[in-house]
Amino acid sequence: MSSLTDARPPEPSGAERVRSVLAAARSLTVTTDGYRCDLAGAHTLDGRARLTLRLPADCHLAAAVACAPRGDLAAMLQFTDVAPTAVRDRVRAKVTLSGWLTQDGEETGAGRVELRLDPVRATLDTGDGAVGVGLDELVLAEADPLAGHEAGLLLHLTDDHPDAVARLARLVEPRYLHGVRRVVPVGLDRYGLTLRLEHARAHADIRLPFTVPLREAAEFGDRIQALLAAAQACPRRRRSLYTRP
Repeated sequence: MSSLTDARPPEPSGAERVRSVLAAARSLTVTTDGYRCDLAGAHTLDGRARLTLRLPADCHLAAAVACAPRGDLAAMLQFTDVAPTAVRDRVRAKVTLSGWLTQDGEETGAGRVELRLDPVRATLDTGDGAVGVGLDELVLAEADPLAGHEAGLLLHLTDDHPDAVARLARLVEPRYLHGVRRVVPVGLDRYGLTLRLEHARAHADIRLPFTVPLREAAEFGDRIQALLAAAQACPRRRRSLYTRP
């Protein structure tokens, strides 16, 4: 995600981004030797960054793990972070975990099994190239407190408070608004709000940092009100820049 600011505002670390994507994602793609499948609502992540898949015991993936020579199967798990708001180029990041799938415990009474991923590599791709994330960093990092709330908050802001979005756009330096046709909130984390500046054939993102990073989701209201208060003190820009088509 690019930024137009000269001084880069604070943002989550790579490990925090990975943890947040894993915590918020509802689906993933699993690739093994000769097999690929998409899973929805099947994974959980614990406090030590251990990822578990809960699947029917008779599914192909569970059978492949059970039949693996040493009881573990090389696998690659891919997660895609998609912006909840309607903008072009909605993919914000991709997370890939590579490692070994093993069965964690016995089959449950519901006819399901749990497969645990023992990762050996984690990568984060934000569009500027994939970078490795240390497994120790991943264990120590925590998901953003807004990871599970971001989609609802952004959609609420965009759909129900377009006037607030117009006010927030006043915080963007005028030189960056030349030719902008639409401004849309596209990202939210404990450090701040990201706005998408859409031009006719291109776009750019700019972060509006909170004065103090929030510690829990309940603090979001105070942080956004502080941004709106700061925006209120800014000169008004041309209204046509911020209205939605």
